[in-house]
Amino acid sequence: MVSVEAEGRARVVQKSAIEHYMLENFDGIFPLNSWGEKSFFYNPNKQLTRGTYFATLKEKDGAHDTASSLNRDGIFRLNLGVTKACYLSLFSQLPKRPKKGGVGEGPYDFQAVNTRLPHPSYGWIGWICVLNPTMDTFEKCKYFLDIAFAKAKETTAKKLAKRQHPSWA
Repeated sequence: MVSVEAEGRARVVQKSAIEHYMLENFDGIFPLNSWGEKSFFYNPNKQLTRGTYFATLKEKDGAHDTASSLNRDGIFRLNLGVTKACYLSLFSQLPKRPKKGGVGEGPYDFQAVNTRLPHPSYGWIGWICVLNPTMDTFEKCKYFLDIAFAKAKETTAKKLAKRQHPSWA
């Protein structure tokens, strides 16, 4: 069961519950704390140095990532690296790559909670996010987690094949 905490009238899923869900439902993943976030890498049997990351839980602003104001009390952001096709089905076009420390283009309030958004810094490579998802929103996010995980598995398989057969690259 995913644990939740009250935020006003909505019930926000806790970061620890999201992490638990991923660890219980996706094989071959390894969490790593770095850059003020917990990153989740697909790396079966630790065959690669780090693996392919597909999701992160970020709870504080970084030097080049402040658009969501994650330093607000109790705010965190779930980030998911979905496929380009999935991203385009949600937002119709990929934004241009922002300058270092910049924010992707579009009419988005990157501080809005419980709203599916392009990632403010990495939307250009197909990442999406949601701040403080409620239980209902997290249930919908599970679909996008599946897509991000499948993408990571495919990318990892390509990396491993390239390593075993460098001439195929």
